[in-house]
Amino acid sequence: MADSLRRLVCAESCRALQEKLENWYRDYEINSCDQNLNRCCEIIELNSQIQGQLFTILNETSREGGHYAGVETIKTRLLPWLGTCFSCAASGRHFEDSLSLTQDSIEKERQLRELASNQTFQLQELQEELTSTRLQLSNVQQELARSRSPSPRRSEIKSSNLLPPRSCSPGRARRTNASRRACLVTRFGDIYAQERLDAETLLRTYISDMEMVQRIIYIAAVESFNAAKMAYRQFKIRVRDTLSLGHSGPESLEDTVLDYIVRHEDLYDVQASVNEVIRSMNINPKISFPPEIDFIVISTLIRELCRVAFSMQTLIPPLDIAFGTDGELFSETKYYRSFDSDFTALLVAYHVWPALMEKDVVILKGEAVTKRGALWSRRSRSRSRGRSRSSSPGPLLAHHLSRSRSPSPLRSTSPRR
Repeated sequence: MADSLRRLVCAESCRALQEKLENWYRDYEINSCDQNLNRCCEIIELNSQIQGQLFTILNETSREGGHYAGVETIKTRLLPWLGTCFSCAASGRHFEDSLSLTQDSIEKERQLRELASNQTFQLQELQEELTSTRLQLSNVQQELARSRSPSPRRSEIKSSNLLPPRSCSPGRARRTNASRRACLVTRFGDIYAQERLDAETLLRTYISDMEMVQRIIYIAAVESFNAAKMAYRQFKIRVRDTLSLGHSGPESLEDTVLDYIVRHEDLYDVQASVNEVIRSMNINPKISFPPEIDFIVISTLIRELCRVAFSMQTLIPPLDIAFGTDGELFSETKYYRSFDSDFTALLVAYHVWPALMEKDVVILKGEAVTKRGALWSRRSRSRSRGRSRSSSPGPLLAHHLSRSRSPSPLRSTSPRR
């Protein structure tokens, strides 16, 4: 056997076979069909010669091993190879059977994955339904308790009906934070450019004093954010109390609560916030309105401000508006001066639109009016109107008196006009 193997190695038939394959591959594109077929036949003939020599070595090797040596190798390796390589019909059937088995296996795996996915989806739906049911029960209990209270607060009575649960992957609030932030900043800028001007035009039909119109709109923005922030805190408390009863999973309770609020922002009772804003504006001493007209005429502006303000609370970190007071030092980093301002004045006479803030960073500048002597003039007019109202009520709804307000941070956005 060693002599036969040596002759096979010395003949370099395998090396010649490799060279013929490389030459054929190199010239295949430029050869004619007959030339390629002849090359292929030559390679088959050479390969057959090599196989014949290998079978001779196989026979000699098996004889050297004795009567029973090599039986298992021939049975497990040679005979199956001969059965699949030299019987075309058997090979075809074997391939088709293997393909059929593979397809059946793939189909079963697909069905199992679909079944597992459906079960997971159904489990999420059941969990969402349980959460919504718990929130509904909590709302009913709170409303029942308030109805028994001798002096219920109107701002706490309104509560949205919870909608059917919707599935969503955990962590959605954090993953979509950047895109939601960009949309909210843009939307608030649009409110400044569109809804604010529409409200200004509408108010001018009832009030001739442009300063009072701008004050009303600014206070509407401030009060809208105050009402929306309060509504968000109350809604978040109810959601946290409900979800904490059966919370489990990789997400923290705070992240789960935030995800739920983001998915169900339409449950926010915006009308309750609008009513709260109008109530606050009716008792605000800095603004006035003809008694025959109500602030509800600008409810469209208030509603949009409340929606945006509520959504801004779900951001990480939340967006807020800068706190502003009449007579404060004008800040170039926070505000633009209105076109009718005294550009040499250092103090703010009144604000037109608040600046949008992210913690201590200004995101969008607000708008303010600066005028020399404006504060003294306004205080004089306020005292004069206050004396006249003591003898005979005037046509305006509210007094021009100063009112102290807690320095809680406010929110809003505004590009320059």
